Amino acid sequence: MYFVVMFCALMGLWTLFSGRFDAMHLGMGVISCALVTAMSRPLWFEQPTVPLVERLRMACRFVHYCVWLTVEIVRANMHVLALALHPKPRDVINPEIVRFETTLKSDFARVVLANSITLTPGTVTIRIHEDTFIVHAISDKVAAGVPGEMEARVAKVFGETDDA
Repeated sequence: MYFVVMFCALMGLWTLFSGRFDAMHLGMGVISCALVTAMSRPLWFEQPTVPLVERLRMACRFVHYCVWLTVEIVRANMHVLALALHPKPRDVINPEIVRFETTLKSDFARVVLANSITLTPGTVTIRIHEDTFIVHAISDKVAAGVPGEMEARVAKVFGETDDA
């Protein structure tokens, strides 16, 4: 059932974004979406006992998280721009490595957190080893915010908190 739902969602996006409705493009979409669905099955369905309704709730929470992340990316862009335009950038740019332990349980949630950190300007996830994240931050302000609210929001998306 999950395979069919994921395939249909991907195929719908393929059709929407491609804007082409001829046999060749739709056929390529079917093949591509089937391959992506099959290859990503272990990521999306590592907990096969989670009911479809909860997965749909998770998808809605993920969309909400993406909106929040977009706002944070814009804010981080403004901060990095301010650092770059500062009259004395050497005074404000202070790169450092931040290590922190995550409470996230699933590998997929950890990957989402790592990618979210890396998508945010001024930070790059260097390594994840078991529960430890190693992140490069461009300034003291950025380093102080790692992982911050982002980890809690990712945990909420994947139902790894009590208030999910």
